Amino acid sequence: MPMARRNSADSYHQRLLRRTRRLEPLRTAVVHPVDALALGGAIEAARAKLIVPVLVGPEPKIRAAARQASVDLASYECIWTEHSHAAAAEAASLAAERKVEAIMKGSLHTDELMSAILAEPGLRTARRMSHVFVINAPAYPRPLLVSDAAINIYPTLEAKADIVRNAIDLAHVLGNATPRVALLSAVETVSPRIISTLDAAVLCKMAERGQITGGTLDGPLAFDNAVSPEAARAKRIRSPVAGRADVFIVPDLEAGNMLAKQLEYLAGAQIAGIVLGARVPIILTSRADKTLSRLASCAIALLLARRALGRKRKR
Repeated sequence: MPMARRNSADSYHQRLLRRTRRLEPLRTAVVHPVDALALGGAIEAARAKLIVPVLVGPEPKIRAAARQASVDLASYECIWTEHSHAAAAEAASLAAERKVEAIMKGSLHTDELMSAILAEPGLRTARRMSHVFVINAPAYPRPLLVSDAAINIYPTLEAKADIVRNAIDLAHVLGNATPRVALLSAVETVSPRIISTLDAAVLCKMAERGQITGGTLDGPLAFDNAVSPEAARAKRIRSPVAGRADVFIVPDLEAGNMLAKQLEYLAGAQIAGIVLGARVPIILTSRADKTLSRLASCAIALLLARRALGRKRKR
């Protein structure tokens, strides 16, 4: 039996935006916003009072993008650099020096931006950095957190442990105190021939021994029995996660990226995304992202940053 579709008039992403209304906007380095879409997305987030943009990049290209997007740059702080590499390095330095509270990707490749961030010691934490897609799919009764579909290509078991921890932390910030974490594979049984099933079994044992906390893990689970109670029952899977997972840990970047894009383009899902594990939130947007996706990504960054600030003040 297919799951009932939810009314999208008041989507999860719109509710995220409402949660930020009383929060102070994030001073955010917008890296290399040299086309109208990238620059316009940052300005939309500024108008929504999610960020205070600091535009970092080559002056001629940013001014050309501003003319195309009908943006008056006099209203915004700009830091001119020679090219995209220099813009990424400058943004990482600003974040390490606490001169900005977040970093937002503009018109440059993710690898180029992340290389500059990884090269800045002041942005590293004990955790491996990873990306989480926050997905509002009309046919699923709760948001899906999919990780990692943008940073770690073929993560090791150690990397997957941090990917799980980061995703659980984000679930807590978004209001889910006990997220159910599905460790995905092509099958739901452990097989020595499929590495992802072995990794899933080890991660579950790590959670059992208290090495991963804050959520309930189970796996390996195939996607159908992670989201469908009927599929789980048909395969006689007894699990607190199967059929109602909140967090989906994919075997590798390729699987995660395809899963997220299929939900977006074939199932009408709304997608937002964030990089965790650095000292500041990193907002990764795509040129194809719609306005609500861009704003929701900024809202997630704002919720993360203000939650972290609140923790520091309590100490």
